[in-house]
Amino acid sequence: MIFDNFPKVSPSGMTVRIFLAFLATAGLFYVNIMPAIVNGLIQALGFSNQQAGAVASANVYGAAMGALLIVFLIRYINWRFASLLFLGALISIDLASLYVSAPESLVAIRFLHGFVGGMLVGTGFSVIARTIQPDRTFGVLLFVQFGLGGLGVMLIPGLVPQFGTSILFLSLVAFSTVTLIMLPFLPAFEISKPESHDAVAAQIRWVPLCLTLIAVFLFQAANMGLYAYIIGLGEFYGLSQDYITNTLGVSAWLGLLGAGLVILVSDRFGYFKSLLGGIGLTVVANWALQFSDIPFVFLAANILVGITWAYSISYLLGLASRFDTRGQMAALAGFASKMGLASGPAIAAMIMAESNYQLIIMVAVGALVLGMSIVVFPALSQDRRAQKHLR
Repeated sequence: MIFDNFPKVSPSGMTVRIFLAFLATAGLFYVNIMPAIVNGLIQALGFSNQQAGAVASANVYGAAMGALLIVFLIRYINWRFASLLFLGALISIDLASLYVSAPESLVAIRFLHGFVGGMLVGTGFSVIARTIQPDRTFGVLLFVQFGLGGLGVMLIPGLVPQFGTSILFLSLVAFSTVTLIMLPFLPAFEISKPESHDAVAAQIRWVPLCLTLIAVFLFQAANMGLYAYIIGLGEFYGLSQDYITNTLGVSAWLGLLGAGLVILVSDRFGYFKSLLGGIGLTVVANWALQFSDIPFVFLAANILVGITWAYSISYLLGLASRFDTRGQMAALAGFASKMGLASGPAIAAMIMAESNYQLIIMVAVGALVLGMSIVVFPALSQDRRAQKHLR
């Protein structure tokens, strides 16, 4: 196969983690620049809040469907060849999106984009689960997402008045192209031996897995419900767009601290302490956004959300990947994550008809607290299992 003609990076080094992070990000990078996309559709195409939110949600709901489908296919496909096809399709759809301006048509084409992207991300997650210390690789994933996402939300809103929505979709094309260049250098990460469906199912711990998936959904929905409309929230509280976009860029870059901490610490403190602390601080940060009329509070809250979002979701995804050894459940966690990312903006759009940002904040806080409560059992269960293996 064509991939065999390229040299391969080490399967356990930092380079492979970075390449896999790009692979698992390319299909969903628009989430990391979601405020820029939503605000750009409103500014450049005159979409309403609800129409822009519908486009964003359609993109992520499509990704959720694609991620769910790949769960059942990942054991049977050549993941590198499939990724090649997915990346080519994403680039084509993003280029086609340049010529679409009607809300209904854009919803349809972005759903298709999301569907393909979801299959790519699910594929990336399943491969990450086969690496040594998947928590650390998920940390690198968030490092890439927050670093480049921060650059996007800082620069793109200011370019929309000059270039229109083309700057939104061309940035996605650029990311997919870079990932396409990296793909041939990735090792095969093949599943070592075939197993029967019954044998695979017996290895999966379903109760803690399902609870973790629910927690992933709630965590992502709560955060993205606020994040998708964070520019409008800041403007509602009287902040300038320059201050808001600079704040979002800085908070995304400082979110690298959260991802970097996961890379350095990995599972040293266990999942229970890591998730309780991370999600707990996310609750505090989101609650503080109701005082965004104070510029420093808006800045501090967004910075804290950036750090704890990257930190907590790395551990949530890593925890889900611990409940089987073949990568299917990591792909399923990708589905739960995308359903949350899609549902957050959709729910927020429904309850903010009159710019009711206070209600969005409190709903987000409630969802985070519920998710934190649900993840206690699976986190403790995995920590106890890890301790037994050390004895």
